[in-house]
Amino acid sequence: MARLKLTDRYLKSLKPAAKPYEIMDTVITQMGVRVLGTAKAPVVTFILVARFPPSTNPTRRALGAYLDPDNSPNREDLTADELLLLDALTLAESRRKAQVWLDLIGRGIDPAADKKRRKTAKIQAQKNTFEAVFEDWVRDKLPSERKGKVVERDVRREFLPSLGSKPITEITDLDILAITNAKKRTAPVQARNELGHVKRLFAWAIDQRVYGIKMSPCDSLKPSKIIGKKKRGQRILSDDELFALWRAAKRLPYPYRQVYQLLVLTALRLNEPTDASWPEFNPAVVRALRQRKDGETVDWSKLKAEQLTWVIPAERMKGKNGDARPHLVPLTPDILQILDRLPFFKKGDHLFSTTFGAKPVWVGDKIKKEIDTRMLRTLRALARQRGDDPAKIKLEPWVNHDIRRTVRSNLSRLRITEEAREAVLAHARQGIAAVYDIHDYADEKREALELWAARLRSVVEPPPHMDNVMSLAERRAS
Repeated sequence: MARLKLTDRYLKSLKPAAKPYEIMDTVITQMGVRVLGTAKAPVVTFILVARFPPSTNPTRRALGAYLDPDNSPNREDLTADELLLLDALTLAESRRKAQVWLDLIGRGIDPAADKKRRKTAKIQAQKNTFEAVFEDWVRDKLPSERKGKVVERDVRREFLPSLGSKPITEITDLDILAITNAKKRTAPVQARNELGHVKRLFAWAIDQRVYGIKMSPCDSLKPSKIIGKKKRGQRILSDDELFALWRAAKRLPYPYRQVYQLLVLTALRLNEPTDASWPEFNPAVVRALRQRKDGETVDWSKLKAEQLTWVIPAERMKGKNGDARPHLVPLTPDILQILDRLPFFKKGDHLFSTTFGAKPVWVGDKIKKEIDTRMLRTLRALARQRGDDPAKIKLEPWVNHDIRRTVRSNLSRLRITEEAREAVLAHARQGIAAVYDIHDYADEKREALELWAARLRSVVEPPPHMDNVMSLAERRAS
């Protein structure tokens, strides 16, 4: 058997003989090539001669067909795992693969069995894409969570487009970091929330022990280092800003107008009104609304106060360790006025929907930006009325949750009791009160919300003769 240092030039010159023949390499002495085929179609195959476990006799096995490096893609960065699955190799790759095979043999491992294992793992990884695992997580984990639908929307929107088809075992911290950094530039708070969501997804996948992932790519990603320290909210909307917000909300189309009006009237969290459905309301309220005639409004005086209620179920309320409770919202005249104008859909029971009731509305950044634009226009109009320079007026950044803080502060100004204020905001009671005080504060909440609605009206309702003046001033301010 001939032996020489194999080169690409030599391998390209090989021609078949009457019988197959072999030439061994001098660089890796157990590796060589086997040549057969015809003059028009020679076949050059790399081989390795070794004692493959568990046999003690030398055997020849094919490493892969010879691949001309001039006609092959750039594969300089192939990992050992990728290399071992290749069936066509350049000379350099065949030497690397031969050395890996010899290392496996030295550890008592049959390379054929190892290849089968790697192929199985690769097929499994291809099945366990990020999207597949995500869908399993959505079905298993999120339905029971208060913000499950919000979490699903966030991850589906931000992570699936770029990571959906990628095996979950191949996702790196750099993949997650790139998405988080892109979001951080425009919405740092949302970026923090979405990083938290995807951290939970990977932790859940690891716990299942079926997706082949043993370590989360998010383990080294610290929100405080990537996004910055979380700042405690201090923003409260001024009366002028409240006026501007209410005016902006009135100019939004359904369902965004009603959602923002309810946020201001009730101090609820955003998803609590957006995900509302008719079964959460007292049947007497729903019945009265369904029986109204076109163009008419309901005479709510015919219903008792205890019937004018909306109970948000515990699964939609915020709480830790399963301590969330249902939240009763008294339906004040201002809230009933909003309900009186809502449609009923045939496809579902959601109050606020762009899919005819089938799914709740999603209030995204686009709507918030439109509100900000309208608010700034109104604030500048107010400045013009005061004789100030509208160009100097700025709208300081604010988030939807600041509405809650604003209502809470105004309730304090109205001298509502601490217990009633906390009940309006559905804050969990602490200590012994959480165990023994099961009073729902329905009457106190109703009184608090009615007082707040009166205070709000004094802020947001300009005298009738001023409305046209404001509209003109807003057009000039824009």
